[in-house]
Parts: sequence; structure tokens; C-alpha cells
Amino acid sequence: MGRTLIIGGNRFMGRLLVWRLVTAGETVTTLNRGHRADPFGTRIERLHADRSSPAFKDALRGREFDAVVDFAGFNAADAQGAVDALKDRVGHYVFISSGAVYMVRQGAQLPCSEPLAESAYPGELSAPPSSPEDLPSWQYGVNKRAAEDILTAAWVKHRFPATRLRLPIVNGEWDPDRRLESYLWRILDEGPVLLPEGGNNVIRHVYSDDVVTAIATLLGKANTFGQAFNLAQDEQVPLRTLVHLLANLLETPDRSERVAEATLTRVGLSSRMVSPFSGRWASLLDPSRANKELEFRHEPLVQYLAKIVTHFLNHPPTAPPEHYARRRTEFELSHADAGAVANYTEKWDA
Repeated sequence: MGRTLIIGGNRFMGRLLVWRLVTAGETVTTLNRGHRADPFGTRIERLHADRSSPAFKDALRGREFDAVVDFAGFNAADAQGAVDALKDRVGHYVFISSGAVYMVRQGAQLPCSEPLAESAYPGELSAPPSSPEDLPSWQYGVNKRAAEDILTAAWVKHRFPATRLRLPIVNGEWDPDRRLESYLWRILDEGPVLLPEGGNNVIRHVYSDDVVTAIATLLGKANTFGQAFNLAQDEQVPLRTLVHLLANLLETPDRSERVAEATLTRVGLSSRMVSPFSGRWASLLDPSRANKELEFRHEPLVQYLAKIVTHFLNHPPTAPPEHYARRRTEFELSHADAGAVANYTEKWDA
């Protein structure tokens, strides 16, 4: 591709993409605030700027890129700033969006039970939710949608060559949100995996490596300009099936248990605290268009889960995820006997 700018690029998928491009001989520049170190040494050029300030446009002044991949655009101002800074000086701009853009339309089903295709995007926004717990997820989707609308208008008016990729929950070995990892900790401590309402919610996630491969493959493809594509795994399974697969990979019994949301609320827990994939705002995406037009191919679910589990076992984290701090309460809510609770206390609370 030549000269590629990665906006963000110092965590998770951004790092994966930088490695992919560098090892392929591409010239890579990253632009971020510089708050995190990266492992790339002299292999890349680094620009530092806060994109919400004039320094963002100043950092890009006079520069041209064959491609730009934006992992750090979250609202209309971010998108407009990218258009203003890069118009007529970029061959292809790829915006990493979210399936949340579908979840904030009037009439959107929460939680989502049917796969959503790109054609489901048009519509008016829903009213802000009354629940404080739901409001950040709604605002995230509204902001991502506003950013997409800026890019669509820039394509129509100026032929700004943007492609929008909508992602569901992303699983991967370096996920900073540690969502799938949260289940691994719970499975390995030989205690219960509490699944709100039995884990019947249907999930369809995406693997980080497959997203990065898709991005690297579509860079420079003019037939994607002005278009949006969903990326997601092929399999659509209940959460309880995912937990069962993880238990099998860890060669451990499946100790998942149903728990009522009202029970969690009574003890100051929430569904997402005990089970990160149980939130109402997780999108369920139909990747058919990307499969056909981008020839997007996703690794089988069990195959990529095995990679994540192997990485977790070979590189164990030094501390558990944030919400694991209430793990003893989960034991006490479960059907585990007193001996199991005592064993947990001895192993983890000492």
C-alpha cells in the first residue's frame, strides 16, 4: 500500500495492524497522544497530538498518505477533523465503527436477537434511555453514528474516500477490556459462572486478527469508498454455549449457573459485572455483505477461542479483571457448597 497512517495504533487491534503492515514492508506512521509506549522501535514514525485540539491538523499539515486507518474516532467532531485535515491528501480512509450504530434507532430491539445487515442503518434516533446504566452505551452509539454521517456526507460532497467498518464485541489475546478473559478466571477458580437469565442471549462476536486481516486486505480498494460493512464471525450461539466451549478448552467442568438479574441487583451487582457478554447493548451483526463483496473470511469460533485460551495460559495476567473483586459474592449467590466458598477464600482472598 505504501504510506499508511494509523490514528490510535498503540493498543489492541491498532498494534496488530501496525505489526502486519511493518512486516509487509509498508511505511507506517502512528498518530496518538503518546500516553502509552509501543514496541515498534525505529520501525515506525510517531506523531503526537490530541485530535480534539488544533494540534491534530497541525501534525498532519503538508503530509500525504496512501491510506489512513482511524481506530480513535468516536464522534462527529473527530470525523470532521479527519476530513478537514486529510481532504485531497489521502488515498483511502478507513473508519472503525461499531454495531452500536444500529442499537440507537427507534424501534431497535434490546437485547438484539436477529442479525442486523447494513440496510438496517436508516432511521431516527431513539430517545435517551432513562436508566443511568444504559446511557453511556446509547451515547456511544449515537456518537459513532454521527461520525459515520459526517463521512457519508464528505463522500457525497467531496468524494472523501472513506470506508466504514462496523464491529460487534471484539475478542482477542490483547483485549484491554478483558471481557472474554473474565470468564476464564471464573472457570479456572473452580467456582460458578453466573449467567444472567441462563445465558440465553445470542452472541456473534469477531476475532481481532480477522478484523486486522480484513483492513489490510481492503486498503486501496476504490469499490469500498463511501460504503459501510459489518465484520463478524459466522457462528451465532447463545452465551451459555460460548462458556461451555471455554470450559472444554480448559479441560474443566462447565459450572455455569442461571442467576436472576433481580438477585444480582439485590447484592449490588449487575449483569455485566458477573458476565461481560450479558449486556443489553451488544450488537448482533450480519456479515453477509462483507463475505460477498470483500471476500471476508472468519476463523471458526472454536479455533480462535483456542488461540485466546492458549495465550492466556502461557501468559497469565498478574491480576484479575476489575469486577472479579466481587467474586466472593458470586460464590455466595451460587449453589456452591460452603467448602467451595471457603476454598475460594483461601486461594484468592488471602
